Amino acid sequence: MHTSHNLILKFYDSFSKLDADNMISCYHPKVTFKDPAFGNLNYQEVCTMWRMLIEKSNGNLTIEFSNIKVTKKSGKAKWIATYTFSQTNRKVKNIIQAKFKFKDGLIISHNDSFNFWFWSGMALGWKGYLLGWTPFFRNKVRQQANLSLKKYMTKN
Repeated sequence: MHTSHNLILKFYDSFSKLDADNMISCYHPKVTFKDPAFGNLNYQEVCTMWRMLIEKSNGNLTIEFSNIKVTKKSGKAKWIATYTFSQTNRKVKNIIQAKFKFKDGLIISHNDSFNFWFWSGMALGWKGYLLGWTPFFRNKVRQQANLSLKKYMTKN
């Protein structure tokens, strides 16, 4: 089995066990991360994001992963996060496609993508269904997510 495959297995197995430190150990110190909710994050920000999301889940987070495919330099996986969105107390089942690039045996680039409109409907209800497709709404959600991350970073 390819070492990059094992790295992705370790990352998601750690995530499913809510072990942020072990997840973070899979990242290169110069990693970049991107997703629709937080936008672009650097090493410190993405490490803090995983810690924050796991802590705020209060153990109410289930991670499933599948379809791991890797080469020496890149990889991809599908993962599903099931949780209760804290701001609205609504149940969310988010299906995410992840793409990775590797350097020095670690993840140097991590790009998650998902259907933002579908997610916003589950997480935010009718407002999400009505407005989730608009750039304005996406930017507001991203601003709120980053504000939450910055507050968490200053406390920890």
